[in-house]
Amino acid sequence: MPSEVVRDSLENVSSYLRGAAPRLKAPSVFLLPGWLEAWWRVFGSGAELYLHTVRLDGEIIGIAPLLRSGRTTSFIGSPDLCDYLDFIVVPGAEREFFTGLLRFLEREGVAQLDLHSLRPDSAAFRYLAGEEGRGGGSAGPLIEREEVSLELDLPAGWEAYLASLSKKQRHEVRRKLRRLEEAGQPRYFTVEDRDALKDYWPLFFKLFAESRPDKAGFLNPARKEFFPAAVEAAAGCGLAKLGVLELDGLPAAMVLCFDYRGVYYLYNSAYDPAFAPLSAGLMAKVYCIREAVELGRRRFDFLKGGEPYKYRLGGREIPVFHCRVPTAGPVCCARPPRACEEGI
Repeated sequence: MPSEVVRDSLENVSSYLRGAAPRLKAPSVFLLPGWLEAWWRVFGSGAELYLHTVRLDGEIIGIAPLLRSGRTTSFIGSPDLCDYLDFIVVPGAEREFFTGLLRFLEREGVAQLDLHSLRPDSAAFRYLAGEEGRGGGSAGPLIEREEVSLELDLPAGWEAYLASLSKKQRHEVRRKLRRLEEAGQPRYFTVEDRDALKDYWPLFFKLFAESRPDKAGFLNPARKEFFPAAVEAAAGCGLAKLGVLELDGLPAAMVLCFDYRGVYYLYNSAYDPAFAPLSAGLMAKVYCIREAVELGRRRFDFLKGGEPYKYRLGGREIPVFHCRVPTAGPVCCARPPRACEEGI
């Protein structure tokens, strides 16, 4: 039976992902309804919301969270704020989902999907990039390496994590933790309550802007509106954590994280330059990793960017791709796992 593609709404997507369609799971926090809604509300002006669900025999097998501009569609979201994007597809139904979606888009006059922020294990990359780079159309997709992300698999305990680092980095982490403790009384705690988070935004934005000149430039009014909306929506689902590192009661550094499906995502961070000699920014991230280990999470994701500290703390590279996929033509089967891991 051919799949059916239905125009849908963000409100309905929220219902599907909260239990109405139990087999559907957003692959990352950046595809949760509250995140999509916040991005659309702040940045959606001038775009057409082009969100669809794909159904097979009456059951929803996937969600296409898309925008449309002329003959091109793209994801709801942007690479600067949404580290990973994808379609939301029931495992095992990918071929039916993408075949139905591409045929529908072609009939609708859409010529191309312009897809940013794709992990190599994303449904979009595996089923649209396809074997030997030939996916939607006869010419195949254009695949470009957009960015690098880093992540690490977490062991069962803190000492095991330290043992996984190189001898030099293990020594550095221990030395800097000891130096921080010798300088005063450090305290690391997390703020998870949605209402409590509201009290911390002024401080976070202040430290964020003071951390680096490029961060100050990044923090324009639209992003200052988006961050609280998206993070508080995640906090309402119990997924957001604002880690605060204090020294003798003074805020030294902060880390903004998401705890989703066994993965800790380090989304952003800030620190007071007065505490730079104590490596407060780095130590806040170390405390965050320790918290993830102690909670039994399976992975820590540093997200996009190849900053040196991510490698020093054990991160391994994951390529992130930008793919332009024509709608015409057959959908290829998935790229072999080894090719995905090696990044084309």
